[in-house]
Amino acid sequence: MTRKTYHKVLGQLFTLLPLLLGTEVVNAAPTCSTLLSHTFLRLQDEAPQNLCQYQGKVILVVNTASYCGFTSQYEGLEKIYAKYKDRGFVVLGFPSNDFGQQEPGSNKEIAEFCKNTYDVKFPMFAKSVVSGSNPNPLFKMLITKTGTTPKWNFYKYLIDRNGNVVDSFGSVTKPTSSSITSEIEKLLEEKAQ
Repeated sequence: MTRKTYHKVLGQLFTLLPLLLGTEVVNAAPTCSTLLSHTFLRLQDEAPQNLCQYQGKVILVVNTASYCGFTSQYEGLEKIYAKYKDRGFVVLGFPSNDFGQQEPGSNKEIAEFCKNTYDVKFPMFAKSVVSGSNPNPLFKMLITKTGTTPKWNFYKYLIDRNGNVVDSFGSVTKPTSSSITSEIEKLLEEKAQ
């Protein structure tokens, strides 16, 4: 085996490593924060996505549902994503059926609803549990770090460029509210360390 072939095979192995380790990846990248060191399935095609790809961005994590009184917040989430994404901002959506059976569909049905109804372009992940005794690993850490758990759909957590949770916002706080957008703008001015 030539040196070039060896390095190519080694590179492919490291690319596949997160897939082999399952949903939680420890030390996925040396610069990745512990908070983002997780892999989730993408909503549209259930392809594994490591959240470390968002390290260095300002992130708004939100649990979503298709049949909720707050579902129209998809529009506001998409609006702030479009406004700030070129400056290093991303919204990460996590559909959940934790509150009143408001997200009963399959991942495919949820993806179609998001695309057809709100033309959602920000990253969305497969339906998972975000509250209770067994939330997904990201929400478990968000709950631990903030001391707040989602009380309903469209609960929001704001994360800085270094992967630190900065704030959380209840469901009634609209994504386009000044309490959220002013924090986003402030965090976008800060450089990752």
